[in-house]
Amino acid sequence: MSPELVLTVIFAYFAMLIGVSFLTTKNTDAATFFTANRQSPWYLVAFGMIGASLSGVTFISVPGSVATLQFAYMQMVLGYLVGYAVIALVLLPLYYKLNLISIYQFLEQRFGFWSYKTGAFYFLVSRIVGASLRLFLVAGVLQLAIFDAWGVSFNVTVAITIGLIWLYTFRGGIKTIVWTDTLQTLFMLVAVVVVISSIANELNLGFADLVSTVKEHPYSKMFFWDWQSGSNFFKQFFAGAFIAIVMTGLDQDMMQKNLTCKNLGDAQKNMFWFSVILVFVNLLFLCLGVLLYVFAEAKGLGLPARTDDLFPFLALGHFNLVAGVLFLLGIIAAAYSSADSALTALTTSFCVDFLNFKQEDTDLVMAKQKKTRLLVHIGFSVVLFIVIIIFKSLNNEAVISAVFRAAGYTYGPLLGLYAFGLFTKLKVKDWSVPFICLLSPLLSYLLNIYSEELLWGYKFGFEILIVNGLITFLGLLLFKKEGRY
Repeated sequence: MSPELVLTVIFAYFAMLIGVSFLTTKNTDAATFFTANRQSPWYLVAFGMIGASLSGVTFISVPGSVATLQFAYMQMVLGYLVGYAVIALVLLPLYYKLNLISIYQFLEQRFGFWSYKTGAFYFLVSRIVGASLRLFLVAGVLQLAIFDAWGVSFNVTVAITIGLIWLYTFRGGIKTIVWTDTLQTLFMLVAVVVVISSIANELNLGFADLVSTVKEHPYSKMFFWDWQSGSNFFKQFFAGAFIAIVMTGLDQDMMQKNLTCKNLGDAQKNMFWFSVILVFVNLLFLCLGVLLYVFAEAKGLGLPARTDDLFPFLALGHFNLVAGVLFLLGIIAAAYSSADSALTALTTSFCVDFLNFKQEDTDLVMAKQKKTRLLVHIGFSVVLFIVIIIFKSLNNEAVISAVFRAAGYTYGPLLGLYAFGLFTKLKVKDWSVPFICLLSPLLSYLLNIYSEELLWGYKFGFEILIVNGLITFLGLLLFKKEGRY
């Protein structure tokens, strides 16, 4: 595809998103930006959350990773079902009962000021890291497809990428996101189906042949039982359950969408259908990964050095024009469907958790806060830009692994805090919480490095998140105080 064609596709796509933002921002106020006035249809939220959960990481990294990890990722996806059930049955009732804008307000009611600020701080760090990694992927694709040919630097590509997000989110916030995420999920899924269809046509494979090709391929092995391996079923399954809880249920970004539903029942229906559909969508991405390698082998193509580059390499250089255009739309939609909501959630959390915006503020106060909210939105856009540039200079592994590895350390303290708050009635010395939550990731990191020497050859995978949460929980137990909640 020519750079001019790619640029035209991108321009048309973002013109559509900006158009949606104008349609959804009539008569908006602070409640619209933060909660969409709690009027979102649950089925719209459920469909849009698929794209936000998958992101550009899944779109690019998961298909490429089958060469090294095979279908082991599905073990984690099955664990997600348990995590999403906990969110629907335990966390959502709590959030709706307390009528929260920021879910970290629970920590203030349960433990106190310092616990609240610590929880919100860890969300900000976690989401900045995650969103930056995801945007790094889409910026890399745009660089390959357009800007390398024009001699534009990667830094400028990143600035354009983030600037486009800002354009369609700064007014409507989460209300706009609910609608744009729905469109972006649709583009992403259509792209995958069209690419698979293109591969089938190129290789003269019918539907039954596609299924048997994937099933019989050595990359499609799904279950692993070696207890020392990071791909062990139980490690992956339980890690998946806890990752779902922390990266969705304890994450302002994902929960902000749920809290736009009209009531608790709608939010729970959203979680149920979202979790079931997500299993099949992830399986589809893994099947695509096998077919990409089959296609490359059949055509005698040399493979890129990084597995993350496989899908872009084939889609932009070796598939037909329709598949190439839809791939481009798919990766942009996948990356932006998670990054745009992340930017909105970061703005929401900072305004509510650190600048003390409140639902009961008067119209006059809210009017004055609008300028502050805009500046915060710009500020986080700049932060994402800086982190992406730093990550580019440091990254040397598949981004899917980097995202979950980072989550194991930054979401662990949140897991421990919420577990302690929900499943015990004990009080904590509030001043100790920041120190506990700083120490637990450090101890987890050291344990991970020396686990083979200390634990008879055992290697931690993504389940280090559980260990991190447990250390936080034990630290809170050590600093409990008299009385019960």
